[in-house]
Amino acid sequence: MAELGQAQVYAPKPLQAWRSLLNWLAFFFQIIVQILRGTPSCSQLFSFIGFRQFSFLSSSPSSSSSSPSSSASFKPLPVQLPLTELLPDHVSAADDESGDAVDKLTVVLDLDETLVCAYETSSLPAIVRNQAAEAGLKWFELECVSVDREGEGKQKVNHVTVFERPGLQEFLQQISKFADLVLFTAGLEGYARPLVDRIDLENRFSRRLYRPATISTKYREHVKDLSCLSKDLNRTVIVDNNPFSFLLQPMNGIPCIPFSAGQPHDEQKDVRPVLYERFRMPEWFQKHGIPAADSTV
Repeated sequence: MAELGQAQVYAPKPLQAWRSLLNWLAFFFQIIVQILRGTPSCSQLFSFIGFRQFSFLSSSPSSSSSSPSSSASFKPLPVQLPLTELLPDHVSAADDESGDAVDKLTVVLDLDETLVCAYETSSLPAIVRNQAAEAGLKWFELECVSVDREGEGKQKVNHVTVFERPGLQEFLQQISKFADLVLFTAGLEGYARPLVDRIDLENRFSRRLYRPATISTKYREHVKDLSCLSKDLNRTVIVDNNPFSFLLQPMNGIPCIPFSAGQPHDEQKDVRPVLYERFRMPEWFQKHGIPAADSTV
């Protein structure tokens, strides 16, 4: 009976070798299946073999989530947005793969009461000049050719005092980095051209359009039809203090507060309340698991 019990416990050596070989084959087969499903990480591979206690093999924050302090710490935000929403406006996912850039944004800018304000020097009220000087506005005087002619048939020259909107040069410099700038004014070329030459010394405007480029409608005259720039306006915006200027393409228009030397400060000193009301970005970040740093408006 003892010999029988011993025979049942100890198998012959060749049989043990075959069992070991089959176990190793099964092990490698399972690893191959895991590779076909998706390449496992080192931590997954060691965990599969049996080394489940070696958490230092994993670089994932979740490996140490068993401690109370780590469970309350910030967790990385999983990427749920399409790639096109994560890239800047001038780059898309298709462009990143193909290397071809999409059309740049075209920004059409009005001139008078948007970028500058101008007065005939002879009729400029002293109080306006004083208010502009107190506000630290940049200004210059200009000679402009008028359409009117003097008695001898010579073209009349008007003397104009021009005040720049605060931050004008910085605005043009920054926006020209990612957009094509187009000047579109209802002013006459004899007045507008030398004025723009003074404020655009770097030739940032790719095109300049004057009053003859505007059209008349049954609602308003001097309307700026953006279709003269391009048939496809999905990358075009126009900034103008007069909303009637873009009544033909209202979806492309951005109205701005008129600029005057008599009221040199824009009414909207703090842009954050407007941006918060429009976009609600603190709530957007909280929705995606990111605590708001400072949501005070």
